[in-house]
Amino acid sequence: MARYAAGILPEPARVLVEAHLEMQSINRPKVAEYETVAGDILQKMEPVALNSRDAALKAVFAAEPMAMPIKASPRSANALFPKAIHDFAGLEADEIPWKRKLPGFKEYSLGKIDGCDVSFFWLRPGRAIPSHTHEGYELSLVLDGAFNDTRGRFAKGDISVADESIDHRPVAERERPCIGFAVFQAPFKLTGSLRQLIGDFIG
Repeated sequence: MARYAAGILPEPARVLVEAHLEMQSINRPKVAEYETVAGDILQKMEPVALNSRDAALKAVFAAEPMAMPIKASPRSANALFPKAIHDFAGLEADEIPWKRKLPGFKEYSLGKIDGCDVSFFWLRPGRAIPSHTHEGYELSLVLDGAFNDTRGRFAKGDISVADESIDHRPVAERERPCIGFAVFQAPFKLTGSLRQLIGDFIG
């Protein structure tokens, strides 16, 4: 939240947090506090001169342009996705061209955007994602349904933050499918016993 307030998140992560705040507006006052603190810090900082203005401009113009999201289609009255997600992906939940990743586990990748791998996921009720850890951070926003792992329950509007210190096996709750939006800094690494992995892959 502090990085969101400071404006230093990669674009997909910024969109994820913005969508979370749409779904759980109770957290907006906390973001406002961070924004106030960030503003105070900026006002107190001493200006720093550029070592080389020309080199700085050259680096800006040489930077690879960020992939822009697809133009969003009009939203229906009963839209599932928050506006931030819809505008970013250009799709609503019923328009996602899902691809089967494992039995009961579907995914739709938006590719790499602003240095992050970005995707939607769909889990059948009761479906487990194989145990894994991370080589960088993983942010997952639950858009519908819920899942549980060793840290607890993540329901609609919740953000799961995982990194190399977390080894988990998310399991969708049995009442309904779990749909989410995920932003990865790096690929995950499978863990767990061979027997468990075989069972998870079979589904």
